[in-house]
Amino acid sequence: MADNAPELTIPDEELVERFVRSSGPGGQNVNKVATAVELRFDIANSPTLPEPVRARLLAKRDRRVTDEGVLVLSAQRFRTQDRNREDARERLQAFIATGLHAPKPRIATKPSRAAKKRRLDDKRGRSTIKRDRAKRDWD
Repeated sequence: MADNAPELTIPDEELVERFVRSSGPGGQNVNKVATAVELRFDIANSPTLPEPVRARLLAKRDRRVTDEGVLVLSAQRFRTQDRNREDARERLQAFIATGLHAPKPRIATKPSRAAKKRRLDDKRGRSTIKRDRAKRDWD
């Protein structure tokens, strides 16, 4: 992770991996070997995740998170089980990394007096242009 982000290690006991057959093209191999990986991680009940990180991850509107708060990642990009497993774990790491950084709170600001004056002057100028167009006799 970049900057001084806290390191977070999720133990293997909290991950549930299931190996299933991959979909799509692949010849005979795809029908015989369960190379696709379905990785499940229970965000809602994980003792490893700090509470603010858990709240941020659950607040995301991500279709991979179930109503019970379980993240389900499916990896079938590669032809080998090991590579798909690695891919699923990398994607889990990336997902959790998005919740590690607290968003910077927005500080409300007001436009300056000069900015307000410029805006109103521009409005007045446009108004004058349009009013003059309407008065002009085109015949």
